[in-house]
Amino acid sequence: MNCLGIESTAHTLGIGITKKEEVVANERSIYKPSPGKGIVPSEAAKHHSKTKKKVLEDALKKANIEKEDLDIVAVASGPGLPPCLLEGVKLAKKLSNQLKIPLVPVNHCIAHIEIGKKDCKSKDPLVQYVSGGNTQIISQSGNLYRIYGETLDIGIGNAFDKFARNLGLQMPGGPKIMQLAKKGENYIPLPYTVKGMDLAFSGLVTEATRKSENAEKEDIAYSFQETALSMLIEVTERALAHTKKEELLLTGGVAANTRLQEMNQLMAKEHQADFYVPKREYCGDNGAMIAYTGYIYREKNQDPKEVDINPTWRPNTYKIPLPK
Repeated sequence: MNCLGIESTAHTLGIGITKKEEVVANERSIYKPSPGKGIVPSEAAKHHSKTKKKVLEDALKKANIEKEDLDIVAVASGPGLPPCLLEGVKLAKKLSNQLKIPLVPVNHCIAHIEIGKKDCKSKDPLVQYVSGGNTQIISQSGNLYRIYGETLDIGIGNAFDKFARNLGLQMPGGPKIMQLAKKGENYIPLPYTVKGMDLAFSGLVTEATRKSENAEKEDIAYSFQETALSMLIEVTERALAHTKKEELLLTGGVAANTRLQEMNQLMAKEHQADFYVPKREYCGDNGAMIAYTGYIYREKNQDPKEVDINPTWRPNTYKIPLPK
């Protein structure tokens, strides 16, 4: 059974293909904003529209199949940027109608979790999901994912990118802040905003930007990263202690941050939990995670006419198909 997955929630147009649960293609094209600017949704959508034909062709070629060999189409219909989501959903509907095959709408956040669990062979983890637009501590409870804590304003990846732009660094900003932070030696006090199990990053970005005028870039980058990640580790540790989970899974684009991996590894060890992080190609947005999730959730197929974008689709509203 061949499932094609389409990811277009933000800057990445990704198309992946799975044969049953095996990933056989994972192609993508990434929109790059102009220097000094963040993602412009309408421009990102134009990028997706221009590149989706080639990315689709590349994925089919990599999987060594024809369009007619597809059995399921899955698409990330939310959460995400509306113009970008629309491009993916339009392509998914077109393929579903042309090939007369089921269309499965997939929650982008849950796809990150499911591909992470598959890649790491994790069974029942507490999930630290960190990306540009999302920051959530999640775990499965029955046939739903429960959110134990989350950002109250912007995602941690967005915070890294905003701060990087304020320092005059080009996108993607997160990796550049991480590299600068490795050379920092002096910690500069910055706002640490944890409210119960939730976090807020906007004030940290504002104050770090203000203090950067009189500080070495390496020191302010180090201070920003340590503060942001420490906030995240605090709420994750509290959720791990509460749930008593024996696994901790780090996933999403910011999972590539090696300092975050190191901090999670130390924290998980103190709680006798195994720590996992998927391969880098599955951390960032990708089509394979949509294809895989579409396959394992295939009973959720819908009439293409009923599928629409859902820019604010929360993962704790998406019922998980349980084994029968």
